[in-house]
Amino acid sequence: MGITALVAGVVLWGAATGLLVPRVVYRLSVEPDSPWRSACPAGHPLTGPGRGWLGGGTCPRCAARPDSGGGPGARAAAFAPAGTAVLLGTLVALALGAGVGARPELFVWLLLAPLTVSLCLVDKAVHRLPDVLTLPLAAVTALALGAASLLPGVGGSWRRALLGGLVLGGCYYVLHLINRRGMGFGDVKLALAVGQILGWYGWPVAFAGTFAAFLAGALHGLVLLVLRRADRTSPIPFGPFMAGGALFGVICAGLAPGAGPGL
Repeated sequence: MGITALVAGVVLWGAATGLLVPRVVYRLSVEPDSPWRSACPAGHPLTGPGRGWLGGGTCPRCAARPDSGGGPGARAAAFAPAGTAVLLGTLVALALGAGVGARPELFVWLLLAPLTVSLCLVDKAVHRLPDVLTLPLAAVTALALGAASLLPGVGGSWRRALLGGLVLGGCYYVLHLINRRGMGFGDVKLALAVGQILGWYGWPVAFAGTFAAFLAGALHGLVLLVLRRADRTSPIPFGPFMAGGALFGVICAGLAPGAGPGL
């Protein structure tokens, strides 16, 4: 695969999937005991691909009829910003392409990227990682890496990935038992997928990605304390830092000497 085709492919994938993320984020950003939202704030049913689960960050009916009580301004506040999702999806896809190159596992990482972006945006919005995304993410990661391991030129080990998911999930579960307020059970479930991603490339990468997540989370909390935007008991969504640590580990593994060319 040529460098131009690879760059174009990852950019188009990141942008296209980013366009579908806002609807998922909006529908999952509800209280745990409430049904998933199936309508916009003005009451219009959400329709489209995936029974209304996939789509942009605006309600077509409200956009066409601003006088309906729910114009574009209200949509921007209620739905995840489409521009943010597209930009984030594109940057993540580019980073993965640059670090991994044209190896088979790149397609696995690109497949997981929109699910992970959705999780991060939901966690940032409501401090919760929904089971409807975390558990399927772990299963899809295992199956996709298993398929990738059958192809020539892979840069990791499927068995080590599965073991990495179990190990990291177990470590997060222990932290959850020690401090349930500081480490939610959603983080434990997400660790099953993150551990597989990092474990695919080896234990040093797993350690580096995990350490990067906790370091970034600690620095973020420290900044909030200094700016007096939070106190020591304020909850901080850790999902985005876990995803960032996984991305950091994948890029480092891909750029390591002998790992093969990236973008």
